[in-house]
Amino acid sequence: MTETFYDVLRQRGITRRSFLKFCSMTAATLGLGPTAVPQIVHALETKPRLPVVWLHGLECTCCTESFIRSSAPLASDVILSMISLDYDDTIMAAAGHQAEAALEDTIEKYKGNYILACEGNPPLKDDGIYCIPGGKPYVEKVRHVAKNAKAVIAWGSCASWGCVQAAKPNPTQATPIHKVVTDKPVIRVPGCPPIAEVMTGVVAYVLTFGQIPELDRQGRPKMFYSQRIHDKCYRRPHFDAGQFVEAFDDDNARKGYCLYKVGCKGPTTYNACSTVRWNEAVSFPIGSGHGCIGCAEDDFWDKGSFYDRLTDITAFGVEANADKVGAVVAGAVGAAVAAHAAVSAIRRLGSKDTNDAKGEK
Repeated sequence: MTETFYDVLRQRGITRRSFLKFCSMTAATLGLGPTAVPQIVHALETKPRLPVVWLHGLECTCCTESFIRSSAPLASDVILSMISLDYDDTIMAAAGHQAEAALEDTIEKYKGNYILACEGNPPLKDDGIYCIPGGKPYVEKVRHVAKNAKAVIAWGSCASWGCVQAAKPNPTQATPIHKVVTDKPVIRVPGCPPIAEVMTGVVAYVLTFGQIPELDRQGRPKMFYSQRIHDKCYRRPHFDAGQFVEAFDDDNARKGYCLYKVGCKGPTTYNACSTVRWNEAVSFPIGSGHGCIGCAEDDFWDKGSFYDRLTDITAFGVEANADKVGAVVAGAVGAAVAAHAAVSAIRRLGSKDTNDAKGEK
């Protein structure tokens, strides 16, 4: 019988108190309330660890680099306890024929119950010869493993959208996972790389609830990709006030004004960067003074320079664009000053008339 997450923790000397604290942290990471903690506790006490096969295609391994730096829950807890990572040709000890044998054993043993995690995309040009892991084209390997998988997770923008490999002119015909695997649910977790806690949060959700999280129309988990970075950005008040950085390292930049005019893509990018943040929630690119480059969105490499301003944003509604916002704010301020001056003048005239009337008496 496969061990549960709680069994492994007990073997490692983890106390019940620490286990419950871990469950509370997991609920917080998933954006769930305290009422969900008992359900998480029950799931991790009773359900066997989740078998995972992790494949690598055309990519730079930044998703793995991000994943192993997760702080809540710790990647070590996820890899060694919550899941059974039975194959990952980047971080596993086995290699060559031994590694490929482990892959086939996992597929056979957990048929229909394992998760396929894909990092990177498959090239389709010339029968996929531009990515050959384990002696086979990556596209063949993905389809072979996906056939008996419970669900598929597309880690990062490479697997989710194609990323730089699929940027024009895309000489290898690099293709996102959902266009290769069409008969299984594909959870897209875009970003270059995705936030570590978002990655471990998705795994924790699948393990806890035995199903994939609610997805948006593009296949992304709503709990992490339902809002624009702009919506929760701490610089948003400056945007609304028409206060913008005009050039990097100008006085407005030192004041922490909005980075919209120097190319920030936060208004059109859906991700959890401004809430979950990076590096144990210490910061995120905008917090470090650099605009969002929109790495979680489709075709972000083909949308021009990262420093070109967004000029046509229908998602803003009444906000329209930076120039209009600034003009409206300036106009409102001017109108307020004029109104205040008019009221003051009227009051002065009224006061003068009253005094004159008293003098006549």
